[in-house]
Amino acid sequence: MLDRSIPFYNTILRCDNYQYRDVLLPDGFSIVPYKEGYEKAWAGLEFSVGDFDSLEEAENYFICSYMQDRELLLRNARFLLNSEQMVIGSCIAWQDRRRDVFVPSLHWLIVDDAYQGRGLGRALCCEIMNIFEEQGQFPVYIHTQPWSWKAIFLYLSLGFKLQMTDTFSHYTNEYHQAMNTLKGIVDEKQFCLLTQLSEK
Repeated sequence: MLDRSIPFYNTILRCDNYQYRDVLLPDGFSIVPYKEGYEKAWAGLEFSVGDFDSLEEAENYFICSYMQDRELLLRNARFLLNSEQMVIGSCIAWQDRRRDVFVPSLHWLIVDDAYQGRGLGRALCCEIMNIFEEQGQFPVYIHTQPWSWKAIFLYLSLGFKLQMTDTFSHYTNEYHQAMNTLKGIVDEKQFCLLTQLSEK
């Protein structure tokens, strides 16, 4: 479970280059495109980790944010299923504005707490980054926050770098506040890596 007592600061990552990677899943799991009804499962996942105050709010967010461009949703959203075909995770390859143009951005990586620690988040990320690679869409941006520090290290391992000043969409880059927060969470070696993989 995410520790939401950790302060929230807008943390921006960007990947300029990525090489296609095989998506490795444990037996019994699969990654599939969107189909009708998955918005409810997505809402349940996001509500369960505290990203929304109600299931209705979460589902309405998905409908308003993603179902207005059904073609892009069908092409770029992915859902992780367990052996019983239940949705237990998801990630979306989307587009956000950066000044006057649209830029690729990775949205809402989530894996049900009960299934974490099995490489499923990495598999979802690779699946989404492969979509961007196949479509020739780079750089790719991510917006996150210090309480998702474990995911930040995952993103860095896939070629993302923390941005000191760059940003996209409506986000104000709060790099220095985020790094000060992360310094109190991660160990010295991990913090050195965060610093090394930061760029202006």
